Amino acid sequence: MSQPPSTAPEPPRHALRAWWDAFAAVAAGVAAMFVTAALGLWAAGATGLPGGGFPSVVAATVVAAVGGSVELSGGAGFLGSTAAGLDVVPLSVTLAGAVVTAVVFLRPLRHRAVASGRELLGRVARTAALWLVALLLICLAARHTFRIDLGGTQVGDLGDLGDLGDALGVTPEVGFRAAVGPTLGLGLMWLLVLLAVAVAVSRKTPLPSRLLRFQEPVRPAAFAMLAVLLAYAALGLVAGVVVLLVRGHPAETAAVLLLGLPNLVWLAFGVGLGGTWDGRAPDIGLPVPKALAAVLRERDGRGAVNLSSLTQQDGRAWLLVVVAALALLAAGFLVAARSSPRTRRWQHAVQLAVALAVTLLVVAALTGITARFGLSLLGIGDLGAFGGEVSLRPRWLPLLGFGLLWGLIAGFLGDVLARRVRRRGDVAEVAEVVGERPAGQ
Repeated sequence: MSQPPSTAPEPPRHALRAWWDAFAAVAAGVAAMFVTAALGLWAAGATGLPGGGFPSVVAATVVAAVGGSVELSGGAGFLGSTAAGLDVVPLSVTLAGAVVTAVVFLRPLRHRAVASGRELLGRVARTAALWLVALLLICLAARHTFRIDLGGTQVGDLGDLGDLGDALGVTPEVGFRAAVGPTLGLGLMWLLVLLAVAVAVSRKTPLPSRLLRFQEPVRPAAFAMLAVLLAYAALGLVAGVVVLLVRGHPAETAAVLLLGLPNLVWLAFGVGLGGTWDGRAPDIGLPVPKALAAVLRERDGRGAVNLSSLTQQDGRAWLLVVVAALALLAAGFLVAARSSPRTRRWQHAVQLAVALAVTLLVVAALTGITARFGLSLLGIGDLGAFGGEVSLRPRWLPLLGFGLLWGLIAGFLGDVLARRVRRRGDVAEVAEVVGERPAGQ
């Protein structure tokens, strides 16, 4: 008996298309990050960096955006030294790259009925291989050295540091370079987590049969948390555009929007739920909200960022609680509406509580900041404008506890609100099965 001709694509053609899909995802994500970083740094005035350092700074920003390691170093010749450190994630760049990469990666899988585990792993492996190549090239571009001009800087009886530096052969320099090994490792982890989250939240992406049992308890809650984070970013963008148009300083505001918008709005989300961040920021002109800047500088440049301290600076900070509560109530409703009618109310509450706790831990890790630069000469410590430190560190355990509590409440109330929606969904499903329309429709 003759076999019908196969309609499956030829293996070489199929493999070529799969590699093209992986290349498209990597290229689109990298391009989105470079464009966002370049525009943000341009708005911040980085195009005027000496020695043509702007492209290198853009590359270093992309490295930091995917969790890579950028090492800062410096020297000041004989009897002089510099010390620097930087640990901050420009989350606007991260978010742009993550969204574009995930959308392009998932596009070939849309409207597919099934996808084998082997196929899905193959797509991830090809994307990861090309991503590592791209990240290696970015690391090689992310290196530069700047010379610091000491002229005009006065320090006590020492007089002008420029003249003193010339006499002693002190030529302070500070440079940076991407640490290739750590960056490749952390960047690969970033991509794998991104693709896992993308597959988890997408209803149109089929899961392998072995993972179907995780679809119902994971996908609705994961999608709801992603929706909350994106909604906060959208609200922050709207508020930032309003500030840009009516309050002046458009370049500084645009730089914040293009480099660190999620850093601020996701911090506001955690604070609205009761979280606390310990921070330090001397008066270095950071374009952050006035209430936040005042808290960070109220005690010798140190302060605890929480709802109480922000409210003391600006009574409108209590709106953070209202916005967070409404966002989580909507998330609870979304979880219940997208879940099976068989899921019980306490299960919705637990699912949202776990998802929210994990989300807050990720937010806390991403919004942490440690940055320091200093210059010492002849044993003198940090010198005026050449020294400073900015830091922001979360209090992990209270944030985790608030996340579990808020998640349980929001999951319970969301199920109550979504009950009628679920019932209507059941009626429509039965009607579709029997081929009849319910009465009154």
